Order: sequence, then structure tokens, then C-alpha cells
Amino acid sequence: MTRWLAPALALGLIGSPLAGAESYSSPANASAFLVVIDEQGETLFQAAMPEGARWCLQWHHSVEKFAVLDCYRNHAGVMELERSHQPDFAAGLGHIHGRGVQVSDGQGGYWIEDIDEAVPGNQYVLRVGAPAVDHRLVWQREGEAHSVSLSQRAAGERVTLRLTQDAPPSGATSQ
Repeated sequence: MTRWLAPALALGLIGSPLAGAESYSSPANASAFLVVIDEQGETLFQAAMPEGARWCLQWHHSVEKFAVLDCYRNHAGVMELERSHQPDFAAGLGHIHGRGVQVSDGQGGYWIEDIDEAVPGNQYVLRVGAPAVDHRLVWQREGEAHSVSLSQRAAGERVTLRLTQDAPPSGATSQ
């Protein structure tokens, strides 16, 4: 497995969660897409996420206000939770023994590495937080950082994040 612990700041995070991730093809050449769908079935966002692509869901902890990351990858068409970054053991956060390996991030927080859990059905439901929580997707493509705020698009709404092998409908925001 490729290690992508980050030595530099990117996207305002404690190190880039995506540094060293393989570069991958443009949306026109993609075989898989990360799609965010609202409760009415409308596509709010889509991005190419072919085999090997990685992305993270970042948000600000509601009590402590620091950034938390859950990082995923497309592993042979399966959405896998690969790793998680947590700056501290605040309310609701922590490492569960036997689920990945906890390592220091060198800045007082920690990564939980090697989680490598398939997300059931290649999708999960998220209640998007308020702008202060700022749920956002972050990823890199060809060395360039990308980010989209779900809180700006759907604060307080229930959305589904899905890795699909089907081309999403046109009309949604695409990166």
C-alpha cells in the first residue's frame, strides 16, 4: 500500500492527506466517479475517482473546532476507508483497538492508518454540517489540490456519497 503521510501543509490541514497519491486521469477518461446526491436524488457534485484515486472528507469538530479527516480510496471499484486523522482524543474521537494502527502525526495529533475497510454498498449517508462544521471533500489530481464544501451546498441536509462505475448524469458540478 502506498503511504501518503504528508510532510507539507496543504489545504490548510495538518499535512496533506493526499501527498504522494498517484496521479490519475481526467474526468473524460475516468471509469469511476465520486457522486454526492441529495434526498431528492439530484446530483450535487461529481468527480472522477478511477482505480487508485484517493479523497478525504474533512470537517471541523463541533466542540474542539479542529479539522478531522476520513480518507478513502477506490480500491478495485470498492470504496474503502483507508485512514483517519484526528488532532486529539476529543469527544467522539479515538482509536478502536484492532481497527487500523495509530501513529503520531508529529504535531500532537495522530493518524489511524491501515483501516482498509470497505464501505458497504460503496456509499454512505451524511447529514451535512453547518458552515462552521464545513464538511468538505478534498483530493488531488495531477498534483493539484481540489476542495468542495458540502456545507456550502447542502448544510443541514441528508446526502449520499457514492462511488459509482456509472457515468453520473450531466448538469451536476464536476471537477
